[in-house]
Amino acid sequence: MPSILDAVVVGAGPNGLTAAVELARRGFSTALFEAAPTVGGGARTEELTLPGFRHDPCSAVHPLGAGSPVFSTMPLDRYGLEWLHAPLPMAHPFDDGSAAVLSRSVAETAASFGACDAGAYRRLVQPFLGRWDTLVRDFMSLPSTALPRDPLLLARFGLTGLPPATWLMRRFRDERARALFSGLVAHVIAPPDGPGTGAVGLVFALAAHAVGWPLPRGGSQSVSDALAAYLRELGGQVHTDFEVKRLDDLPPARAYVFDTSPTALARIARLGRVYDGYRYGAAAFKIDYALSGPVPWTAEEARRAGTVQIGPTSADIETALRAAAGGRPPATPFLITAQPSLVDPSRAPAGKHVFWAYGHVPHAWDGDLTDAVERQLERFAPGFRDLVLARAVAGPPQLAARNPNYVGGDIACGAASGLQLLLRPRLSLRPYATPHPAVFLCSSATPPGPGVHGMSGHNAAKAVWRHLRQTRR
Repeated sequence: MPSILDAVVVGAGPNGLTAAVELARRGFSTALFEAAPTVGGGARTEELTLPGFRHDPCSAVHPLGAGSPVFSTMPLDRYGLEWLHAPLPMAHPFDDGSAAVLSRSVAETAASFGACDAGAYRRLVQPFLGRWDTLVRDFMSLPSTALPRDPLLLARFGLTGLPPATWLMRRFRDERARALFSGLVAHVIAPPDGPGTGAVGLVFALAAHAVGWPLPRGGSQSVSDALAAYLRELGGQVHTDFEVKRLDDLPPARAYVFDTSPTALARIARLGRVYDGYRYGAAAFKIDYALSGPVPWTAEEARRAGTVQIGPTSADIETALRAAAGGRPPATPFLITAQPSLVDPSRAPAGKHVFWAYGHVPHAWDGDLTDAVERQLERFAPGFRDLVLARAVAGPPQLAARNPNYVGGDIACGAASGLQLLLRPRLSLRPYATPHPAVFLCSSATPPGPGVHGMSGHNAAKAVWRHLRQTRR
């Protein structure tokens, strides 16, 4: 190890790993330090229930990973990363046994909404079809000093998506389209009436048509392991089981990059109260299941989907989100579920399945939502409970204990609502910089926010290498 490193990265989640790779492949000496025994952060895979059942403790399905502008520039397939696609990216079942779907095909998606909304959906997505690579690079690089590749396309997307999703959903007359779109927005744990929420739903929809909603073979750990392997090949060092409590715990470096919560960064780097205004939001309540067979969904479409949203109407979804944001556990939670073994039999013993589901609960809530979750699952998959071999339950305290970035169980590392969805972690044109000139933040508390896409790490790395070039001169 050099006497003084160019960069030290703290935290080996997808953003920390990406930042380290970006710096290493530009020739900077880089070392990464992670408190846990393995790399991964929110992208891990473990046997949480029974031997042979491999679960993802947090993220499992990665539309923004498969479509990431930075991952696409890396040879991650060389290190074992392979994307697997279910026949349908996502299904949204209803009480009558039917379902709306988000398909790779725009026509199939539109048809599932019914004749009254099929045309409205086509008109919504048509301007952006076939232009995913340009749009997502420009959108996920904001704020940036780089000029957009297509300013007119980005402006059109902004005019469509920056208003609240509730405005955008006025295009639809039927509840099927409104419910599915409201569920897409809920993936960032935000009610659909906040600024920028329309862009969230639109990005998830466009991702399905452009790259699908795939799962990595072997689980989310495959993404993290591929990034770590690439970093090592580039000469970067990876140190696990290394907890950082203060900046002096780290070797001397010209720059320090933190894939942590703003709260942890302020404590470690002694930044005072610079992030006191940063808000943490509602939490997740997650259950991983080992099942004796596939989920017996009433809707045929749900049996073919990698992701299934459970919330029959947009009003139901909004009520559940508002309850969690307002400090009350929802009586009828909105659920996001994933069935990885549908496309990856290696995740469970022969004939068995892994399945995960999570709902939204108040920040730091310590109650038990298991019964409410399973009532919802039984509602759309009668007989589900009879298939359960084992379950691993993680409420907000358990999620926060497993991953310190999930403050109070907030898996978005900060409320993705109000202006904080767009301006995080504070109002600044340099969101990755801190008051300490050599300390930077790269977690999902920075733009573009939550998701396994590495773009917060990539954007932060650009700020870091500009700093390093200036200090070298």
